Amino acid sequence: MPHPCPDPGAPVIVQARRTPVGSAGHALADLDVIALAAPLLADAAPIADRLDRRVDDVVLGNCLGPGGDIARVAALAAGLGADVPGVTVDRQCGSGLDAVLQAASRIRSGDAELILAGGVESASTAPWRSWPPRDGRPAQRYSRAPFAPAGFPDPDMGTAADDLARRRGLGRDRQDAWAERSHARAIAARTAGRFAAELLPIGGLDHDERPRPGLDAARLARLRPAFGPDGTATAGNSCGISDGAALLTVTTRAAAGRAGLPGPRIVAAAVAAGDPALPGAAPVPAVRALFDRPSVRAAGVRLSDVSAVEITEAFASVVLAVVDELHLDPETVCTDGGAIAMGHPWGASGAVLLVRLAARMRTDGHRWGLAACAIGGGQGIAMLLEQDDHG
Repeated sequence: MPHPCPDPGAPVIVQARRTPVGSAGHALADLDVIALAAPLLADAAPIADRLDRRVDDVVLGNCLGPGGDIARVAALAAGLGADVPGVTVDRQCGSGLDAVLQAASRIRSGDAELILAGGVESASTAPWRSWPPRDGRPAQRYSRAPFAPAGFPDPDMGTAADDLARRRGLGRDRQDAWAERSHARAIAARTAGRFAAELLPIGGLDHDERPRPGLDAARLARLRPAFGPDGTATAGNSCGISDGAALLTVTTRAAAGRAGLPGPRIVAAAVAAGDPALPGAAPVPAVRALFDRPSVRAAGVRLSDVSAVEITEAFASVVLAVVDELHLDPETVCTDGGAIAMGHPWGASGAVLLVRLAARMRTDGHRWGLAACAIGGGQGIAMLLEQDDHG
């Protein structure tokens, strides 16, 4: 007889897929958020059949789309049926990861048994907005949402990355070296076929568009600072503006075991917040809060036990600051490249981290995996996975 499944209600990721990441204005420029997300949702439908479960909800992160509850619209467009609801999450760059956090919480509580969660962003088709005329002034272009109210620092992310580098002593050479690493490892991983199983080709694109072979430190050193004459963030050691989507199918450990669908267990997650002037530092308190969770302490796992880490490479200074402060082994972090090479589709990026993390854990045999990202306004989010065979 099979052994009873330990913790049968624990949330497990049984499928993790993403579109290729396209550079804004290029290969995926004609696909809006619905056209990017719906194929992933349709691709997940057969898993629901194998699990013999209805999809309880679709949860998608998004930052700059047209509104109208993108998750619900995409679910209908995917043919999941009029009885499948959807909700859209906005935690800026952490939106895709927060969508999965919410799915896991609902699975763990028993409020759902199967949720499709992830994120989507189309920088190419994001609508232009403007503030209405007021006080005799004409309408003004709305460039971005405020990350903090009046009276608080609210820097653009590039400016904040430069400030973080200054405060943490992260020089230009070290940032460029990390960017060189990101591109080289992404190209090597693509050539080796390490992305093939996780990718759903779309819009005629079957590979991530941004990584560049031969982008070495010498070439990177010639680039000018992008956010001020004294800064160290450049177009080369920062992420690209991107289009893309990622989706994870989350169900109970018991259902996954019955269907023979092994995958990583979502052990715990945490969000944290700090100085709005230094958003790139905020993953650190989120990771520390995560490892203080009762479920993580009960598992007996420490940060030093984690051998697979994915951090959103919004800027080289961000990932380096997190690596330094948490004393991470750099050889565990973004080993197939990250957002500097592949791009940063904001609302999807947290889910892209989890797709990449799940693939690394499965392929390379890691037991513990950590995903973390920084968020505008001084927030951070982190999630711990354990490779699970369902007992």
